[in-house]
Amino acid sequence: MDGRTYNIAKSIKTVIDVYVDARKKEFIEFMGYCEEISRIRKEEPQKVVDFIKNLLRDDVDARIFEIVSYAILKEYYSDQKIYWGWEQDDLTEENLILYKTGKTNANDGGIDFVMKPLGRFFQVTETIDSSKYFLDIDKVQKYPITFVVKTDLPVEQIRIKVKEQAQARYLVKSVVALYMKSIEEIINITKLMELFEEVLSKGGSTAIIGEIVVQSRFEFDLNEES
Repeated sequence: MDGRTYNIAKSIKTVIDVYVDARKKEFIEFMGYCEEISRIRKEEPQKVVDFIKNLLRDDVDARIFEIVSYAILKEYYSDQKIYWGWEQDDLTEENLILYKTGKTNANDGGIDFVMKPLGRFFQVTETIDSSKYFLDIDKVQKYPITFVVKTDLPVEQIRIKVKEQAQARYLVKSVVALYMKSIEEIINITKLMELFEEVLSKGGSTAIIGEIVVQSRFEFDLNEES
């Protein structure tokens, strides 16, 4: 070492700016395609279906997968109703509404989706790592969570893998059982595709495309003029 000091701040900033510009361009093009698909949906409905299905892959960008998963699940649950109230003869009819709680991969320690009025929690993940699952469960003090997993592995196999990892980590079986009980449901790519097909049968592809565009604009801070 020659003892001299080198300021690399400008170089780092340049690299970051180039990366941000590249990602922004990529997603602007992606949303442009979404909007084009939305415009031609009546003339070429199969093209819309193929486009959305192509986004449900285990190698797709994690942010896109989360956005598409949300759009499908929101539309799937939207026509389901529950009846609740404080008195048997005074019940309220209410549709299920799924809310996205923030941006993808925000590392804010939060939960990805929340359902009203049932109070269900949904967490999107790419991994089958029990420590990740249990950390999410601990965030909400073992409140039940539905995990949306970016994988084609069968749901039961995912459960087995998570349980086996947990048993290797925790020697007390009751602890493992408590955590596993907190996994309310696992939704894999196969299940998402099934739900998407059900939404399609009810003519919901337009709503899904619209939601993908809205959430993508929010994700990348893009207004209508961008």
